[in-house]
Amino acid sequence: MTESHLIRPVSSGKQAEPGISRSRPCAVPCDLLEEASRRLAVMSLVAAVLWLAASALNHLALRAMTNGDPSWAAFNVADAIASVCALASVGLFFYVRRSDRHPSFILDLGLVYMVLNCLALGLLRNWDPVIENAHLFPRITWIGAVVLMASAIVPNTPNKVLLAGVIAASMNPLSWMMAVSRGRPGYGPVSNALVMYYPDYLLVGVAVVISHVVTRLGQQVTKAREMGSYQLVKQLGSGGMGEVWRARHRMLARDAAIKLIQPGMLSRGSKADGMLMRRRFEQEAKATASLRSPHTVQLYDYGVTEEGIYYYVMELLDGIDLETLVKRFGPQPPARVMRILRQVCRSLADAHRHGMIHRDIKPANIFLCRMGNEYDFVKVLDFGLVKVMDGRGLGLTGDGVTTGTPAYIAPEVAMGRSDLDGRADLYALGCVGYLLLTGSLVFQESGAAAMMLAHVQKNPVPPSERSEFVVPVSLDQAIMGCLAKDPAERPARADVLERMLEGADGGGFWAREDAERWWHTYVPEGLADRDGDEDAGLVDRDPPAAA
Repeated sequence: MTESHLIRPVSSGKQAEPGISRSRPCAVPCDLLEEASRRLAVMSLVAAVLWLAASALNHLALRAMTNGDPSWAAFNVADAIASVCALASVGLFFYVRRSDRHPSFILDLGLVYMVLNCLALGLLRNWDPVIENAHLFPRITWIGAVVLMASAIVPNTPNKVLLAGVIAASMNPLSWMMAVSRGRPGYGPVSNALVMYYPDYLLVGVAVVISHVVTRLGQQVTKAREMGSYQLVKQLGSGGMGEVWRARHRMLARDAAIKLIQPGMLSRGSKADGMLMRRRFEQEAKATASLRSPHTVQLYDYGVTEEGIYYYVMELLDGIDLETLVKRFGPQPPARVMRILRQVCRSLADAHRHGMIHRDIKPANIFLCRMGNEYDFVKVLDFGLVKVMDGRGLGLTGDGVTTGTPAYIAPEVAMGRSDLDGRADLYALGCVGYLLLTGSLVFQESGAAAMMLAHVQKNPVPPSERSEFVVPVSLDQAIMGCLAKDPAERPARADVLERMLEGADGGGFWAREDAERWWHTYVPEGLADRDGDEDAGLVDRDPPAAA
């Protein structure tokens, strides 16, 4: 799992003011509230269908009971009530789907919607005269059922459920009073209505108990999700190394990304596998914390909870990874590619200087983001496969074991050699630059084994022959130098490659203004990632043919 899953791809709306928390206290965790609000949208759409279906079926029943009397098709009061409720249900569906309101407000709106539906049910039940000589006896009506279902499907706090439930259950007595005031025959005093409909009030009590249970469970989940000074807010992804969550500091108005391993993940396989996963996780945290390049993702905190959950807290970035960039916008101008690669070189130079090889450089692990008023700022992620070059190693992979991603793997890594150095990362970076310039992988092979064999045996076609841009000779040579089979023929160090890229000419100029203009055009601020979609907020427009 790469940290590209834990970084929000676009800005999540208005930023919090310094020192002021944007969060609101929730009896139920916010991500569970969001899920409940989505269920409210589904429930409102189902209700709209039911109202229309009930109206149609009512007319068919009238036709059968009146032996085809034409009056069965006449539009009546029940149809009007059903139509209003169906329209309100559809309106609520679209409002919930598109609203950027806090989920707790949406659920409060759901209680209002429940009361209005119960009013409609009460009117339908008591609009027509009571059948003569009908017996009055306690009964459970649709109103009680609706209150009970709403408390289970769309949870809220017990006090709110009690208030809304009592109001909803009172719709039958209220409509009874309205029938009496209209002089409808067969209706007695309101006390008769209370005798008939008191079971609905009992169901309100059951609904309050359900909401209390859900609230207690939510509080337990909230407590379980505390990671040091951070509160987990929303899960952003999961993979072989654990889960990734969006989190918020309990005292600071700052969101972060938390990567964690649940105890269950450590015990799925053998004891040795669990120990290996934990050691890799610890290594990733320690390796990331030891690096100081601004182009390496920053680590805020690291620890183990009382429940045995390993976690570390990193900065939450605003942008997209290079894989998404190419997927959505195609090959990039050479000047922009050089700017991106130079920043990656600075991160790798810092890691190599500390004796670490990343071993998993690929577009998904390189993030292009906004940092304050800077655009196209690169962050290198995921140091989970880092290898120490001091001869001691960390014992996390054995000799001959291949690690990394086949499409971006150096020949010496593919062959399982143990004498690796930073030039393996430079080979992978050359593959990344190749993808940025051409929109294609260096080799088009199917299957991991065939891909690794191609990196060992085949000679790549220069990117200048496959790119839609005019690739300057110096950049073409730098990329091909990184892709040399023999590490000795590649640039000696990351800082050497950076100087080669700085000296490259003929690729145009990608200034700060160009980057800012691109971001405002294709990834405008203020588009919230409401559904967790990695591509949310990215504008589908054809990118400019040249910078």
